Amino acid sequence: QVQLVESGGGLVQAGGSLRLSCVASGRTFSSYAMGWFRQAPGKEREFVAAISWTGGSTVYADSVKGRFTISRDNAKNTVSLQMNSLKPEDTAVYYCAATRHSLWSSGLHYSYWGQGTQVTVSS
Repeated sequence: QVQLVESGGGLVQAGGSLRLSCVASGRTFSSYAMGWFRQAPGKEREFVAAISWTGGSTVYADSVKGRFTISRDNAKNTVSLQMNSLKPEDTAVYYCAATRHSLWSSGLHYSYWGQGTQVTVSS
């Protein structure tokens, strides 16, 4: 069992930065790949980024590539998402999630989800 709690969301102007964090409970955190997803009002949930259990591999959605960076610290049971050059279209509730599946970009394969944190980017 893994419980996930996100933090770090807020209101920021376009071009600004935010850093989201997700703290996991449970001793098996390091055995899960971790992902970030987001959902804007009226839209489907979409994949943002994911990182392997070692932290050695990462993957990003094209829409955030070059602007967002995912990282993890297994000693602290934490995964982070550094978001730079934010755009109004990045506005959404951001969720972290844990998976042992190899297809990281599909939310269907994630077993555990956090409650989400709101990110709002003003123009």
